[in-house]
Amino acid sequence: MVATPIGNLADVSRRALDCLRGVDAIACEDTRHARHFLDHHGVTAPVFPLHEHNENAASARVLALLAEGRAVALISDAGTPGISDPGARAVRAVQAAGFPVVPLPGPNAAAVALSASGLLDQRFLFIGFLPSRSAARRTEIQSLAAVPAALVFYEAPHRISETVHDLAGLLDPDRELVVARELTKRFEQIARMPLAAAPSWLAADANHQRGEFVLIVSAPPETNSGSLDAEAERVLALLVAELPTRQAASLAARITGAAKNTLYSRALELKG
Repeated sequence: MVATPIGNLADVSRRALDCLRGVDAIACEDTRHARHFLDHHGVTAPVFPLHEHNENAASARVLALLAEGRAVALISDAGTPGISDPGARAVRAVQAAGFPVVPLPGPNAAAVALSASGLLDQRFLFIGFLPSRSAARRTEIQSLAAVPAALVFYEAPHRISETVHDLAGLLDPDRELVVARELTKRFEQIARMPLAAAPSWLAADANHQRGEFVLIVSAPPETNSGSLDAEAERVLALLVAELPTRQAASLAARITGAAKNTLYSRALELKG
């Protein structure tokens, strides 16, 4: 399992190149993409496709090669294979057949973005890609709202605007969003902003919506109180039945004096 650059072709370890030059075959997501990277570094091993649509069949080919005593490397188009990329099924098949699986560490977009995010959270939860359909995406975001950790997402350019709007509309506006795009490439950009300001930031420049994205939402702020009194519960329940979650929590805080963050978390539970 060999991690490859997420953009800059120089971001590959000497150990990874030694491995790729020494194996008998390389399984990869896209043979044309892989060939560009491999030719750049003088790697001549033959390649064959292993992607989400053929992973079972390609795993059988890997096993056949291993049974012949050959060595096989597995790479993805970018980053560490098996992390939001194919590879897990192949690893299980190889392990089940009794062959060793050796990981060679290297680039990973989530780790790269986190290291330069400036967020102070000690914990993070890697989500990867959210569902492409709006309803499913919104449901998943709501289910993650109270997780006490930074949330890390991957997103494609054609969905970035919808996803950011959903994050801003469904999560506490006091949280921060880090937008990291085109990491390690020529037009790399890392920007941190209040979550509520993110849709406007995206719309301000068409270039802000280009490239491959890592989105990191800071952990929810700590609540001032872990529970609500009966009156706050009653008011919140009435408002949640009629208003969007964030608006209901904000109005309930003004009426009752309870902590808005606590009300917001409870409102999400009531909505659920």
